[in-house]
Amino acid sequence: MRSAALYLAALLLAAPAAAQSIDGATQKRIDRVLKRTPLIDGHNDLPWELRENHESSVANLAVDRGSGDKPLMTDIPRLRQGRVGGQFWSVYIPGTITGDAALRATLEQIDTARRLIAAYPNDLELAASADDLLRIHRAGRVGSVLGMEGGRHIAGSLPALRRFHDLGVRYMTLTHNQTTEWADSATDEPRHGGISPFGEQVVAEMNRLGMLVDLSHVSPAAMIDSLRVSRAPVIFSHSNAAALNPHPRNVPDEVLRLLPANGSVVMVNFYPVFLSPEVWQWNTRRVAEEARLKATTPFSQAAVDAGLKSWEAANPRPPVPLAKVADHLEHIARVAGHDHVGLGGDFDGVPFTAVGLEDVGDYPALFAELIRRGWSDANLAKLAGGNILGALRRAEAVAREMRDVPPSLATLEQSAPAQ
Repeated sequence: MRSAALYLAALLLAAPAAAQSIDGATQKRIDRVLKRTPLIDGHNDLPWELRENHESSVANLAVDRGSGDKPLMTDIPRLRQGRVGGQFWSVYIPGTITGDAALRATLEQIDTARRLIAAYPNDLELAASADDLLRIHRAGRVGSVLGMEGGRHIAGSLPALRRFHDLGVRYMTLTHNQTTEWADSATDEPRHGGISPFGEQVVAEMNRLGMLVDLSHVSPAAMIDSLRVSRAPVIFSHSNAAALNPHPRNVPDEVLRLLPANGSVVMVNFYPVFLSPEVWQWNTRRVAEEARLKATTPFSQAAVDAGLKSWEAANPRPPVPLAKVADHLEHIARVAGHDHVGLGGDFDGVPFTAVGLEDVGDYPALFAELIRRGWSDANLAKLAGGNILGALRRAEAVAREMRDVPPSLATLEQSAPAQ
């Protein structure tokens, strides 16, 4: 087992040219902060990217996979370069998969994530608690936690939720882009005015288990309902500030102001569509152009791809620098406080990210920008991992307080309104 000092030395030797461009004093300060407090990212979609484009294989991630055919944003060398100390691996399934098919797809994605962790025992280790994350970081490995994204994983079954917890899942995002049978999505038609009575039971059972409630992707009404019901902190594993970009995926100030009451945390996303209103507008026009091209006769995917390439050449995407990520972090810190902000890059889950934050190796550049803006070591440590560790610890404490509460037997069918 490597000592923390040897681990830090290995990280410095492994740092890419971009990281080396940070001045020496700043880099030493970043490494000092991240030696004491693990940098914990709230959302990485590598397991689904492996499923979609790499036949769910976890091989060959011990080398840089940032170039070549089907490049990735995540691999072991760049996790090291980025000083990543903890990672929530997303167990994502599309919100269009329901019922037994959702249960199967979730198990397959848990299997991929756990095979990934097991394949690199010198670098990754499964974590089940805040104490695990700290222990694994001290041992020089990346603490690896599972987070389900979409809500339909459980197929309306609280027993399924409990068994997924047994398999290592420590948060669940209540929806993805689709409104579910019990929670409204931010990007779909609302059906419940927030979360339904069964949705309240889901939140309560997650509290009993010590599983964090993740409110990325849900509607503002569902955010407010969940904050009202939850006894433990909630998180937003990959969301930004609506005040800087009113995209429906972002968090309004009225919700940010509620976070201090129970120690909740917004983990900022690096996707420019959520960071910048200009890129959001550009993307809306691109989606419309894609739909127009697909409506042409005869339809050809090759023709659509060529048409989009031509459109993008004539309509270049506005650049979004990493400074825009810092702007969202600072806004959330101003409104909610420095105790309520974290990092959720969404790497390998989005087609592009902010310039300067292209992959998991680039975190030091963001910390250098925040240092330039005057952030203290204490606030950098809170952002890196202190806040999410605090939220997880409190969720674990609530679970201990609820140990005498029996498992919920509520069902989606029982909670459905009478027809």
